[in-house]
Amino acid sequence: MSTSAFLGRQPVLNRNQQLIGYELLFRRADDAASATPHAPLEADTQVLVNALNNMGTNWLIGNKLAFINVGEAMLTSDFLELLPPRRVVLDLAANIQPTNEVVSRVRYLRSLGFGIALDDFSFDAPSSALLELANYVKLDIQSQTQAQFQAQAARLRSYPVIRIGERIESYQHYHLCRDLGMDGYQGYYFARPETLSAKVIHPSFANTLKLLNLLRADAPVREIETVLKTDVALSFKLLRYVNSAAAGLNTTISSFSHAVTVLGYQKLYRWLTLLLVTSNESNHLAPALQRTAVIRARVMEILAQEIGFTTEHCDNAFIAGMFSLLDVIFDMPMHTILEHISLPAEIHQVLADQSGGLSLLFRLAMALEAGDPSLPQLASQLSLEPDQLNLLHTAALAWVEELGL
Repeated sequence: MSTSAFLGRQPVLNRNQQLIGYELLFRRADDAASATPHAPLEADTQVLVNALNNMGTNWLIGNKLAFINVGEAMLTSDFLELLPPRRVVLDLAANIQPTNEVVSRVRYLRSLGFGIALDDFSFDAPSSALLELANYVKLDIQSQTQAQFQAQAARLRSYPVIRIGERIESYQHYHLCRDLGMDGYQGYYFARPETLSAKVIHPSFANTLKLLNLLRADAPVREIETVLKTDVALSFKLLRYVNSAAAGLNTTISSFSHAVTVLGYQKLYRWLTLLLVTSNESNHLAPALQRTAVIRARVMEILAQEIGFTTEHCDNAFIAGMFSLLDVIFDMPMHTILEHISLPAEIHQVLADQSGGLSLLFRLAMALEAGDPSLPQLASQLSLEPDQLNLLHTAALAWVEELGL
């Protein structure tokens, strides 16, 4: 019987918070309970081959990199030559012993074009002997004091490496790394940042909510048109979208009523949910957060389709995933947002307290993001095998990549 594993990923960003790659997280289905929540497991060769083969090329498109944890056994195996070197960065553990064989192997792999990253780095760790061969050095902001972190970051300035702050889980962590001039960031802050102080609802946010409510109530087109006419940015984006969507019609759509008629209420509703999540005005929010919301939405929708939900329930799953981070995106409590928008009961339930018919899909989507130990149990409750779930997950990721967010 072949070994199976669940695949997850965590964004790695440059100093401008643009996506440069993902650390791939693997959780063996048979030993998931033994993993710590924040530490990606090293995958064995069989698992890694299966997962990468299933991923296909869509997942590693463009200039994005895959950061893969490798230990000494995998490092010295012939398996790594099967990977595309220009797309892969090998994450070496801090406790890897720099024997002559390991040093020589790392030097060879770098000559093939692989990136070399030193994970959880410290100048006191055995891996520091490999510093001259490294392209990336990751400093764990939570495994040392602030003074130690600053000292390590400063000392690394004299080496030709890309310094990445990892396990960044709060705005304070991010601030410190930014002030130290770190070259990149990685951590759950960029997928699940804290909700900061609540603030008033921005006008464009209010208009989008108003439109969603009108569409849900099946209001007349003229009422929808009235709202659109009061929001220049919203109406511009709608006309741009509908004209690109209707490119094959050989006609330019210039009226809101025509736009609404061409799209239909259901498509317009879905477009507005996407717009709501991807066009916030917050100046300290990681763009990766918006991607997380869209990925979560698509994962929930695909899971709902796979287990045979109706079209309506699949749509609701998508919207629930999309809206599940609105409290963070708009810095206000979820209950405040729910007071302002009329939603189907099952969406309201999962957003309010993670209950109802969509709650299991939601928990599974969250577990996939974080590589959570509950993943195998949740998957089995939906009768999903690891390989099946990985294919669904990577299909969702490829779909979001194609959106170009």
